[in-house]
Amino acid sequence: MNALVKHLTVVLFILSSGSISAQNFYKERISRDNILTVGLGPSFSYLDNGGQYRDFNFAVKPAFSVSLTNKLSEMVELRASTGVQWISSGGNPPTTLRDKWYFENASFTAKGSAYFFDLIPSFYLIPFSNHMHRSKVNLYGGAGLGVMHVRTEQTKSFSPEEAPTEHQITTGYVPVRAGLSLRIGPYSDIAGEGTMLWTFTDNLDGNVGNNRYGDHLFQAQIVFRRYFIPKTQD
Repeated sequence: MNALVKHLTVVLFILSSGSISAQNFYKERISRDNILTVGLGPSFSYLDNGGQYRDFNFAVKPAFSVSLTNKLSEMVELRASTGVQWISSGGNPPTTLRDKWYFENASFTAKGSAYFFDLIPSFYLIPFSNHMHRSKVNLYGGAGLGVMHVRTEQTKSFSPEEAPTEHQITTGYVPVRAGLSLRIGPYSDIAGEGTMLWTFTDNLDGNVGNNRYGDHLFQAQIVFRRYFIPKTQD
């Protein structure tokens, strides 16, 4: 009797293990076409009063982002990103430039936050049909459109006694983002990303016309990417 019970137990265990393996195999056949991305890293702002960029004399501030991505095909995905970048003027402008800003009533300093949201179609260098078939290393990148809201405190001199005034501006921008991803698990990647937010304005900082280009933001982030499927399909 004991021997029969033992044999039945072994048979049930084998059947159960086979059923679980079959379920897992079937489950992994459902491609995880959604990706949650969280990123953090240094950034800088290209501003008229931002500093001396050729001499690398400018302020470096943090940037944070969260993204949701939907994979549309083996090569193309659509990514929605939002986040915040802290911005600041910097450097040590010469006296002639300070005099110019004074007569133009331009801001000497600007500090604050830039909140952004954008949509980007992104392309993989190495296509894959299922999350389990993606390569160990992959390159991706793309460009899109976004909207940005910037809130700053500005001063019209370097005097510590001057009370800063608050300013707000909303503008569109073209995000250009590229990354190198490394697979670290069946559902997870870690990646290094570079992002440029090319805005449509030269007045994020209250100072216009000092630099050749408008005001733009740049970011370098380490991001964690997690593939998932909707709960209804789990």
